[in-house]
Amino acid sequence: MTIPDSPFPIPEGGGEADAPIIRIRGLVNRFGEQVVHDGLDLDVRRGEIIGVVGGSGTGKSVMMRSILGLRKPDAGEIEVLGIDARNPDPRLRREIERNTGVLFQDGALFSSLTVGENVQVPLKEYHSDLPDSLRYELSLLKVKLAGLPADAINKLPSQLSGGMRKRAGLARALALDPPLLFLDEPTAGLDPIGAAAFDRLIRTLQQALGLTVFLITHDLDTLYAICDRIAVLADKKVIACAPIAEVEKLEHPWVQEYFHGPRARAAQVARDQNLADAPPP
Repeated sequence: MTIPDSPFPIPEGGGEADAPIIRIRGLVNRFGEQVVHDGLDLDVRRGEIIGVVGGSGTGKSVMMRSILGLRKPDAGEIEVLGIDARNPDPRLRREIERNTGVLFQDGALFSSLTVGENVQVPLKEYHSDLPDSLRYELSLLKVKLAGLPADAINKLPSQLSGGMRKRAGLARALALDPPLLFLDEPTAGLDPIGAAAFDRLIRTLQQALGLTVFLITHDLDTLYAICDRIAVLADKKVIACAPIAEVEKLEHPWVQEYFHGPRARAAQVARDQNLADAPPP
């Protein structure tokens, strides 16, 4: 069951298969005297899971907020689904919002609403004409899609574990069937088993629904397990955007320290073991 199509078509060119779903050119973000991004460029391809990494203060979340229109950049161009993300036209702004789902690091659930009511928030905003019964059925579908039991729909966020709250936030992010999903540190705070299960869920949803996933993470296991390409933020720019095997070879101090330390070696071993255990295609 899916929600009705958006009443506003994406501008011509936004649906081209080979066009990047996100295109950033010359992005500049400043906070007073501090320059976070200075001429940052990035293309995100349709249907990929792209992992965004970088040291503290490199502006990973700032870039995501700029793409989503939650922060106005100081300079640069951003296109999302072929739409100029800096265009002040509220109809275009809503079109981007309608086609993107966001899971913030802490879930950002409304504490006074049940899981089902949280999932229904975007449905009520963008499809107020839907009957209550259909909104309930849609929210139940998304709850199950996120890997939660059906009875979680009537629970408050305070009644859920950390991992279940992440999944509830994911269910809400999927409420409008968006083609583009943003995840900010989705496995932060989860134990290794829960984090691995969440990674598998994201890969399964991406493959089943044809999602493009923009994923900010520090989790090396996530990078090795599910990311198609890695975008590395350093020196106020994206210094590399490539499969992880190519990024590992980059002669940059932060990259060398991050991808060749003991935790990275453990993640590589786990990745290789998973590949060895996988059934043949």
